[in-house]
Amino acid sequence: MVVGVLVELSNKNIDKEFFYSVPKELEEEIKVGIRVEIPFGPQKLEGFVTKIKSTLDETIKDIKFKDILNIVDKEIVLNEELLTLGKKMQEKTLSTLISCYQVMLPKALKAKKGIIVQKKYDIFYKLEENNITGRINESQAKILNLFKKKALVEKKEIEKISSSSLKTLEKRNILIKIEKEHYRVEYEKLNEKKYILTEEQKKAVEKIEQTSYQTYLLHGVTGSGKTEVYMELIAHILEKGQTAIVLVPEISLTPQMIKRFTEKFGMNIAVLHSALSEGEKYDEWRRIYREEVQIVIGARSALFAPIKNLGLIIIDEEHSDTYKQDDSNPRYNAIEMSIERCKLNKNCKVILGSATPSLDSFARAEKDIYHLVSLPNRINNKPLPKIELIDMNEEMKTSKGHFSNKLLEQIKEKVEKNEQIILLLNRRGYASFISCKNCGFVFKCPHCDITLTYHKSTNNLRCHYCGYAEKIENICPDCKEKSITSLGVGTEKIEEELLSIYPNIKISRMDFDTTSKKGSHAKIIKEFKEHKQDILLGTQIVAKGLDFENVTLVGVLNADTSLNIPDFKSSETTFSLLSQVSGRSGRSTKEGEVIIQTFNKEHYAIQYVKNHNYLGFYKEEMKIRQKLKYPPFYYIVYIRISSKDNDTCYKESLKIKKSLERYLDKTIILGPSATNVFKLNNIYRYGIILKYKNQDNLIDILNKMINAYKGNHKVTVDLNFNPGHL
Repeated sequence: MVVGVLVELSNKNIDKEFFYSVPKELEEEIKVGIRVEIPFGPQKLEGFVTKIKSTLDETIKDIKFKDILNIVDKEIVLNEELLTLGKKMQEKTLSTLISCYQVMLPKALKAKKGIIVQKKYDIFYKLEENNITGRINESQAKILNLFKKKALVEKKEIEKISSSSLKTLEKRNILIKIEKEHYRVEYEKLNEKKYILTEEQKKAVEKIEQTSYQTYLLHGVTGSGKTEVYMELIAHILEKGQTAIVLVPEISLTPQMIKRFTEKFGMNIAVLHSALSEGEKYDEWRRIYREEVQIVIGARSALFAPIKNLGLIIIDEEHSDTYKQDDSNPRYNAIEMSIERCKLNKNCKVILGSATPSLDSFARAEKDIYHLVSLPNRINNKPLPKIELIDMNEEMKTSKGHFSNKLLEQIKEKVEKNEQIILLLNRRGYASFISCKNCGFVFKCPHCDITLTYHKSTNNLRCHYCGYAEKIENICPDCKEKSITSLGVGTEKIEEELLSIYPNIKISRMDFDTTSKKGSHAKIIKEFKEHKQDILLGTQIVAKGLDFENVTLVGVLNADTSLNIPDFKSSETTFSLLSQVSGRSGRSTKEGEVIIQTFNKEHYAIQYVKNHNYLGFYKEEMKIRQKLKYPPFYYIVYIRISSKDNDTCYKESLKIKKSLERYLDKTIILGPSATNVFKLNNIYRYGIILKYKNQDNLIDILNKMINAYKGNHKVTVDLNFNPGHL
């Protein structure tokens, strides 16, 4: 018997099957999808079995193959469905096949160069009454008495009586030790909560269940009850014996989503996201694999959970750019891969839900590629919040800080009424950057072409790209004057400013810095829901999906930040962010208000937010995209060329562009130009943008380009198909 093995090294040169023979004693255990240990040159490596050949064809019949050394897994790690999905991902991203498989697994199931995770066990004892012979002392009798009420007793309960007596009873085989695996993730047991659907929600469920489309776009305004629709659809799927995956864009949304789902489905859920420890991920993965749960909730990579008989994939807040992996290979789109996974399961459907669908998704719905289902009203026809725009050009003439007079008045009024407020600042840290008033020197990261951000709580400057940090000094390193000052604004600074005006207000800050500790998201959300704070101040995390009954005011301090980003999606990002955060206000019986502070009051994106007009924004933005030849009218490929040497990098970029111009006659080619962050971790980077509609030979040419740089140690070439941002 010969097996094809894909080696766990993400290298283009060896991204193919290598054949090994199987020793007789291991033949019965060999299965497609398990990991094996193999000799690879002078090394011992691990790889996935992708093919089994019982009979050899003529081309390899006479070859003497090396034996596999060992079998790593007794159970299949990658089932047939995931193996097929990995190949689809490889075709769509042109990444290595092994990197596509690795993204599907927790680290504990990757090559042993990764992390080794031990299973956890609880120890119990059972009583063997037939073995009770001879003398039983008083403490032993007390221990045996525990078994009158239950068949299994936990070790720690017995040890409270006497650990020495336990040892004696165990030696005499009166008590038999039993180990039960203990899963690290624990869910709070909640009473089942009944949800009564509105007529609109019922119609949405019926439309999805009674039509045969594969993909649906559920366009529902904020507060329209999309989650209840999801849960009803899942309940019907479970009745048929099928399973479901629910994707959320932010870890911060999982605590609320888990609570809602445990109220409806009890312990029939597993969770997968980056905030879990490696041990927790491993446990959850195995609970899913063992078919102990029917629902998986998590961030982007939860899509690859080893769940069987899939009937539904739900992607909540589908407009979010976190569903596109842009920072490392494979640069896949979770929505695209969800649709591909759906095709591999009979009668499976994908539901994309959002109050502000991405332009790409809404355009597909208009073309009937997706089926549009609408929830145009909030539950019980509650009104959408009233939005007021504050022109900061005028306000800055009288206001000294970052708060307009109107927003400060409203904050005071809401707190006095015992109501709560969400404040959005689209930035983290204390200040954007630190500079010298005397000579203009700006503190920059020595490894990256980016300014360092000041964090007051630790009194240091930090690079938000590579993690470099340094302590701040009061003296300018350039001109040696004591003239260091902070420019821009961050969440720490806003908190400090607000407390200087209203010292008795209780503020909870929710940003990258305050949520880096395990469980911090859930703790902040729980405490705010219990009204232990008056204000939740945060970055984009506070804009998506959070549901607080007592929030009646949302304030946006710097609406223009995302408008000023040099990216073709900046208007869409701004409209979506402002609409989403506005939707956090007035979700219960009390009416909601929103105050948006802006220097660009007349910008169409901000005006459409004010009027809750998604369709108006969509139509206007589509005209601009069509004129500028951007998605959804054109596809985009972003080619990034990187090198430690700037000259080499630029010369190779020019060479690549010339070569592409020769072969891609129907493609618009822009660049090369320096990337937004030109230098990152001492690596220089240039980018080339390809815009195309129909270019039949594109994949072939791009594959040849990648292969040409396979063995090049000086230059790296990366591809990103339809990036979330440029």
